[in-house]
Amino acid sequence: MRRAGCGGAGGGGIQPPDERIKLQAELASDTEPVVLTGEQRAAVAEQIRETCAIRGWTIHALNVRTTHVHVVVTADAAPERVMEQLKAWASRRLNQLMGRKGQWWAYHGSTKWINDPEYLRNAITYVNEMQ
Repeated sequence: MRRAGCGGAGGGGIQPPDERIKLQAELASDTEPVVLTGEQRAAVAEQIRETCAIRGWTIHALNVRTTHVHVVVTADAAPERVMEQLKAWASRRLNQLMGRKGQWWAYHGSTKWINDPEYLRNAITYVNEMQ
């Protein structure tokens, strides 16, 4: 199985924030950014764990932040498909929790294949300790 890293654990080691990309995303967005509460963050983490368990995916690292999510997972699917499924099910959980429908996540996100043990260790460290 190959490991799919979703959400920013860069291949060239730990990457600093890119303010240019952040500004471009803010300018392109026509909605206010979503800031998750503690309850919402817990619901997202729980749903990601459930989704991975149902699909037989192994979570190596998970960090649900107020404005984004980082996850490193071993899956039998492409990283883009993993991210799509995790976002879809997390959105359903949030909609249920909040009693509403709507967009919770930005379009797409960062996904990478992780096929090297050192890269995997670095990605896990980044998600668990450097957020």
